[in-house]
Amino acid sequence: MLLGLLRTFFGVLLLIAALLALALGLATGNPAGGALGAGAIAIIGAAIIYYDWREKEKRVASVSAVIFGLLLGLIVGWFLGNAVEALVAAVVESNVNPSKMVGLTRVVITLICCYLAISLLYQTRDDFRFVLPYIEFSKQIKGGKPLVLDTSVIIDGRIADLCETRIVDSKIIVPKFILQELQMIADSSDKLKRNRGRRGLDILKKLQGNPKIDLQMHEGNAGELKPGEKLKVDERLVAFAKILGGRVATNDFNLNKIAQLQGVDVINLNEVANSLKTLALPGDYLNLKVVKAGEQLGQGVGYLDDGTMVVVEQGRNHIGADVSIVVTSVLQTNAGRMIFGRPEQRQSGAFVPVGMSGTHAAVTSDESKPNEPPPKA
Repeated sequence: MLLGLLRTFFGVLLLIAALLALALGLATGNPAGGALGAGAIAIIGAAIIYYDWREKEKRVASVSAVIFGLLLGLIVGWFLGNAVEALVAAVVESNVNPSKMVGLTRVVITLICCYLAISLLYQTRDDFRFVLPYIEFSKQIKGGKPLVLDTSVIIDGRIADLCETRIVDSKIIVPKFILQELQMIADSSDKLKRNRGRRGLDILKKLQGNPKIDLQMHEGNAGELKPGEKLKVDERLVAFAKILGGRVATNDFNLNKIAQLQGVDVINLNEVANSLKTLALPGDYLNLKVVKAGEQLGQGVGYLDDGTMVVVEQGRNHIGADVSIVVTSVLQTNAGRMIFGRPEQRQSGAFVPVGMSGTHAAVTSDESKPNEPPPKA
């Protein structure tokens, strides 16, 4: 509503300015010049209003780049105009008015300087940190440090489920070069890569439609992405997060190490998932199904409901059966948790400690006591 009123007010002012220009031309006896001025005002004003209406989402960085580029171009053009004024006045022919030639040269130099300055600052708008609106914008980021998503964590898809829990209250940022990499994977000739890339694009679409999070597609210029440039993409991602003051969300072990070496905070979803898995300690009992043989002789392998792999010693004979095992050791790595155990020994409801045979078990049942002879009369 407010923008509509502002555009209407601006249009009225332009109309008044055009009428004044037309009236001035008629008053000075130059109706053609007045009509030309009024038409120029109307065309420029209409172009400004159309651009403002068409561009729904504007960035402070882009507007600042244009404004500062224009100011820098005018300043540099003025200095260069003074420098070449004497040269132009000495070179031009005597039959040409030097003042007009100098004025034309100043205008051309100023236009060239303005174009070059605006183009340079606009293309590198994310690399300049001295512009005050950039600093104010970074202070207004809500929640904790923003999360910068890596390609691996997007394709993985668990980030979308994590956002559904409302545990993520920080801004989520996807850089432009990550989108380029996803597009390259989705356009790959390899079927598996192509499916992974399309899955990543579907996950991003799902994140965009989630009202519980604040997702931003950052248009920072990080160079063109070329085939086989995965390492450089990782370096760009770490540098981007470092400048932004954010955290990298990834499943890539190598990227995790690179970011830590450069002092950038990293959230590894594999570590997050491992921290939420059921904790098993030596001596605990687990029930699972042995599904295949292990690498070592006599070993069987099963899986818990959360996907944790369990290696069962002496479990090869139980393949396809549900067994109860006692945990002997737990191996925790960045790639996941691995549990080792062996079938427990329980017979007829009596507990037999691990490592003891059935003949040495402690029996407490009254029915298992030896029969005593009846007392004599």
